[in-house]
Amino acid sequence: MKLHVDRETCQGHSRCHAMYPELFDIDDEGIAFVTVEDVPPGWEDRADKAVANCPERAIHIVKESP
Repeated sequence: MKLHVDRETCQGHSRCHAMYPELFDIDDEGIAFVTVEDVPPGWEDRADKAVANCPERAIHIVKESP
């Protein structure tokens, strides 16, 4: 499982980083980005909650093909 932040949609609320700094960081423009390439096993709930708490719906889960 991977996370993706849509830079065009993100408005810089920083909720994702505040909730899960181990998964997200904020760039110099205030836009969030993912800091881990693959969501570690057992952290799927963190990814789901980050998606649900983004007011702009800028965070997406990218499911990998088998």
